Amino acid sequence: MRKIKHLYTKEGEALKGNEYDIYPRPQLKRDSFYSLNGKWLLTYGNGEKIYIKVPYPPESILSGVFKDMGKDPCITYTREFILPRDFIKDRVILNFGAVDQMCTVYINDINVGKNVGGYNHFSFDITSHLKEVNTIKVVVRDNLSSKNLPYGKQTYKPGGMWYTPISGIWQSVWLESVPKEYVKALRIEANKNGAKIYFTGILQGDLVLQTPNGKKRFNIENGICNIALDNPRLWSPSDPYLYYFTVKAGQDKIESYFAIRTLDIKIIDTYPRLCLNGEPFFFHAVLDQGYFSDGIFTPATPSLYEQDILRMKELGFNTLRKHIKVEPDWFYYYCDLHGMIVFQDFVNNGSYSFVRDTALPTVLTKKFPEKLMVRTKAQREWFIDGLKRTIKQLYNHPCICYWTIFNEGWGQFDSDEVYDLVKKLDSTRFIDSTSGWFKGKKSDVESLHIYFKRVKLKKSEKPIVLSEFGGYSYKVQSHCANDKKTYGYKLYESKDELIAGISKLYLEEIVPNIEKGLCASVYTQLSDVEDETNGLLTYDRKKLKVDKEVMLEIASQLKIK
Repeated sequence: MRKIKHLYTKEGEALKGNEYDIYPRPQLKRDSFYSLNGKWLLTYGNGEKIYIKVPYPPESILSGVFKDMGKDPCITYTREFILPRDFIKDRVILNFGAVDQMCTVYINDINVGKNVGGYNHFSFDITSHLKEVNTIKVVVRDNLSSKNLPYGKQTYKPGGMWYTPISGIWQSVWLESVPKEYVKALRIEANKNGAKIYFTGILQGDLVLQTPNGKKRFNIENGICNIALDNPRLWSPSDPYLYYFTVKAGQDKIESYFAIRTLDIKIIDTYPRLCLNGEPFFFHAVLDQGYFSDGIFTPATPSLYEQDILRMKELGFNTLRKHIKVEPDWFYYYCDLHGMIVFQDFVNNGSYSFVRDTALPTVLTKKFPEKLMVRTKAQREWFIDGLKRTIKQLYNHPCICYWTIFNEGWGQFDSDEVYDLVKKLDSTRFIDSTSGWFKGKKSDVESLHIYFKRVKLKKSEKPIVLSEFGGYSYKVQSHCANDKKTYGYKLYESKDELIAGISKLYLEEIVPNIEKGLCASVYTQLSDVEDETNGLLTYDRKKLKVDKEVMLEIASQLKIK
């Protein structure tokens, strides 16, 4: 196990406090909230027991366990809870942010439901099973070895660009009480003139919207609310305006928000351009994998998501590519709030081949028949299941402007058909079918990964996105996870050398290609991750490896004229 202390880790205090005692769902928030985060009893498959702090995965320092769970573990979480007497209205809903990978949930020894998939929300109505004193049990199985379920960068042999696996509960667990009729979900279809909101669970209600000019009231009829606005304020990185609103429907009340922004592709001076709010926009991005030195998948506090976002904005970035991981809602809320665009990856499954997926396209050819990428029926079905759930879960967040379906061939199959599916589910965002290589016919962009060659672009019929580049490595001793191993695409011995290298890369290879059709560039990466030391920040987030003023000067030149 890799061990590196984080700014927020304190010896002997892993099980104390509860940093996640905040409502986990900013876009569907109600007053009713009872957190089940905190101290649980964890039982291993061999019967051994230890206390764990939820929602940190057991492999992490912050969980208080910090133990390798072994291959395909089966672990059980247990705790008791007593609800306040005034908590229960009509129904009690048990909510999970995410559990990796498969789980069965019991309330007072009664099976209330199952979930498969380690990155998405799920919930159960547990009203009829409650007593005065209640026991919740979550039996978790992790089947990483099969590669059937989406797993991202997790591996049992960490090293290089593959990382420590996690298992079990890694996002918040909480209860809320609702009336018989309540808002179960909402889908926000924003447009340039306002928004149309579809409600699940209610037919009638009142919506009060806060605008720059005061409050406006709208009616919900047949589960739909049409919101028309005069001269709406558009969301962008420079002005991330959010329209907050409340909904009252019978005895239920929720808080939420939306934003108005448009995305389209236009031909400008013979080049296809990605446009935000009708104007060509250069997406100056950094790769963000969402790994933390002491919590692995889960930061010490949700505010650390905000800290990462703000630190990248301070360096001039306007976009994060959320790489092969789906985060808790708080991450996307902070991006909405602070105007950080997100290029969101779907989470891969299937087996990875170094020869086929990395060596072959890097040194020889970026073409490979998809029919030779052997994928089982189960792997295809589970990838599509995760894709659908991710789109549904994240659809309302204005920060998300771009979906990435497959990355570098990992788990790739039928990319044209999957593109059609994503376009059907969400026609409002850009779609990158094959980030890096092995492209099919259908994609909104020409997506390239260039690490070991100069960036030289040929004119394309599609907007060109350099979806990965850079990866320059500078290792800061005592702030790295592995003193002996270093991974990156170009190695530097000092901060000054790294800054000079990054500056040269942008000014000589990125900036000149903007006038040749380049619309976005994604630098690898936001922070070091385990063996990888190619981050702008160290893995513990304590050291910034670049100079803020130099990065801002670079950002000032990344514009489409």
